[in-house]
Amino acid sequence: MLVLRHYNPNDAVALFDLFLHTVREINSADYDPVQISAWASEEIEFQQWQQRFVGRFAYVAYLDDQIVGFADMTTEGYLDRLFVSSQHQRQGIAKALLAKLKADASESSLSEIITEASITAKPFFEASGFVNVRAQTVELRGVEFLNYRMAIRVQ
Repeated sequence: MLVLRHYNPNDAVALFDLFLHTVREINSADYDPVQISAWASEEIEFQQWQQRFVGRFAYVAYLDDQIVGFADMTTEGYLDRLFVSSQHQRQGIAKALLAKLKADASESSLSEIITEASITAKPFFEASGFVNVRAQTVELRGVEFLNYRMAIRVQ
């Protein structure tokens, strides 16, 4: 049974490992090896990555006592990270995490949620009601990536 709970700083190492593995396994279908190396780099400053959870709506998804996904969103409605382990794709985990963030946005009287979706994640966000605002090229560690600025109105 899927369980969602608030992020705890003790989760950070497991979530970081899940992030790296997921990008390398799943996103590699849509991005080249140079892009994947920059995105899931060994040079990522862990403390900075972990600090981004502070002061946000942040959730961890568990299935059979195993962390299988996580998501975080700023209090202004910027959905920063939404990742599901490569072994648990297409099982409703991302949908459940997104529903939790949408509820937080609604309770906080936010009018919309914005995200920058990867090529890989774009179909999920479209199926979840997000609208593609624009395609954009972003740079990370000196490497350019195509992604999509997407938004959804919060009811």
